[in-house]
Amino acid sequence: MPAKIPALFSVGGLLQRIAEILRIDAAEVARSGARVLGIWILAVIAFRVVGLLARRIERTVDDGDDATLTTRERRGQTIAQLLRSMGRVVIVAVAVLLTFNVFIDIGPILAGAGILGLAVSFGAQSLVKDVISGFFILIENQFGIGDVVEAAGKTGTVEKMTLRVVVLRDVYGVMHVIPNSEIKVVSNKTRGWSRAVVDVGVGRDVDIDNALDVVRDEAGRFSADPRWKHELDGPVEVLGIESVSDSSVVIRSLIRTRPGSQWSAGREFRRRMKSRLFREGIEVPYPVRPPAGKPPAAPAPPPAPASAGSTGHEEAGAAVSHE
Repeated sequence: MPAKIPALFSVGGLLQRIAEILRIDAAEVARSGARVLGIWILAVIAFRVVGLLARRIERTVDDGDDATLTTRERRGQTIAQLLRSMGRVVIVAVAVLLTFNVFIDIGPILAGAGILGLAVSFGAQSLVKDVISGFFILIENQFGIGDVVEAAGKTGTVEKMTLRVVVLRDVYGVMHVIPNSEIKVVSNKTRGWSRAVVDVGVGRDVDIDNALDVVRDEAGRFSADPRWKHELDGPVEVLGIESVSDSSVVIRSLIRTRPGSQWSAGREFRRRMKSRLFREGIEVPYPVRPPAGKPPAAPAPPPAPASAGSTGHEEAGAAVSHE
């Protein structure tokens, strides 16, 4: 038969020993331990419920197209992320307070914490501003996860949002953490629809009407291309001549696209225009620079005036020339 576990190492024996050391009732220790265990089991269940709700929100707004994020998807991801972050804080805070309440009366502690919180709030006004600003950003749906925005002098894709900060990732991979109270003006570049402005320069001596016809023809081809048609929100619009300089004439085109597609569409249209102008033999202006490593030639110095000590040969030559 296996040896019996010593009473000291059994659960009941351990509780009895703790009760003897602390001079408290062992039954009360058992009841308190059971209540604490129940509180944290409920906290774990609440964590899972919050996670399920967040995933349910993300699945509800998911349209099945992973290539693009719609406004509805961005809004859903923002709410789901905020629900997870705020849910963790609230659940842990409530579980800790209930755990303390098992052993001591937390009423006076809560009253003191309220007074302390009021005092701290005066010294943490920026934190209060962050939370209030974050609340209105969320309610007004100014931007969401996945949007490309410019805020507080930084531009990037929104990776994370809380009631206190917004996290942006720029094109160089740099992460910017911006407090919500620092966001005075937000420029959302991927909301509703976007636009790429493409300027094409041609030489001043080319036939400008022919150049305009070429740009309009290529714009029509690009608008009808099946590979890009789903990214565009209407045909490419050629406005005409935007400016005239000493070396070039600039033709401006506008490309209205789906949110976030303006950069790729603009790059593709510039590539096509460069190839088309080369095939058509239309001059593309470029600045004239000296060869690398060779400074421009200095102008020749003016001829020196004749001096009083000139030789007899120079005088004779001057006399022959005069004759």
